Amino acid sequence: MNTLLLLFSLSLSIIPFTLCVPNPSRILLSSSPVLDINGDKVQAGPNYFILPVIRGKGGGLYPSNVKQHNSTCPRDIIQETDEVQQGLPVVFTRLDAKKGVVRVSTDVNVRFYTPTICARETIWKLGAYDEKLKQYFVVTGGVEGNPGPKTVGSWFKIEEFGSDYKFVFCPSVCKFCKVICKDVGIFTKDGVRFLALSDTPFKVMFKKTF
Repeated sequence: MNTLLLLFSLSLSIIPFTLCVPNPSRILLSSSPVLDINGDKVQAGPNYFILPVIRGKGGGLYPSNVKQHNSTCPRDIIQETDEVQQGLPVVFTRLDAKKGVVRVSTDVNVRFYTPTICARETIWKLGAYDEKLKQYFVVTGGVEGNPGPKTVGSWFKIEEFGSDYKFVFCPSVCKFCKVICKDVGIFTKDGVRFLALSDTPFKVMFKKTF
């Protein structure tokens, strides 16, 4: 009996360990769905307004050229100063590029929906570090889909924040890339409210356009 147990133990010891690579579809199914203000599941494909939860601190988001004057398409992402202004709606693209539910803690692209020549230029990305302002800004000009090292700056996550949500930049699309992991918040300069990485999250909710 002891000999059989020894042989069994040795046989286990020579079986190679298998590394499990996460399947994006399984990850998407394992986390909670993001819900809109009506309690419905947020979907990839339809348009949603990103609105602040806290009243009296501005409205929705929209692309504009405030700091970056040399760009044909608007690059800065600004929060409306008036809380009744909803900004421009966005479209979410999932990691697997399929239609379906957007889930917390999963990588998504965020694109402003605008029927103009700049329609494909409105995808969110992390901009270059602003040495003057000592700040990372979230800007447009990202790449939709094609997850990997070349697009790592274009992926964001929606995380639960109390009973609401926040955006986080902490992409998982490149396992060997060194990335910043930080909340997305609001940086105010000269009265303009820019979307930027911050220690104070921008608490948001999602409203479907129709």
